[in-house]
Amino acid sequence: MPAKRYVIKSDLKRVDRVREERIDYSDIPELDDDVFKQPLVEWPPRKETITIRVDADVLDWFKSEGSGYQTRMNRVLRHYMQASDRSHLQKTTTRRRSKLRGAKRR
Repeated sequence: MPAKRYVIKSDLKRVDRVREERIDYSDIPELDDDVFKQPLVEWPPRKETITIRVDADVLDWFKSEGSGYQTRMNRVLRHYMQASDRSHLQKTTTRRRSKLRGAKRR
């Protein structure tokens, strides 16, 4: 069965006929250099090609979820890394507070 073709109805011809003078830009803020100092989205980090051994059932499960399984595996690893960093920071902060409290008591 052939795929359905969808017709996109557009007013592009009408839009192209609108004269520049008739367009109201008053609600659009001007863009200055500050706008472009920070990216709008975070650039993805550089990827490394590696060989990794994982349990067959783990790989099968990720693959069974559909295409993009390597991206999903990377996302799971990133969440684990970030959670681990947070817990490490919390432990470090708690230790620092304990040391400060001990120093104040002396």
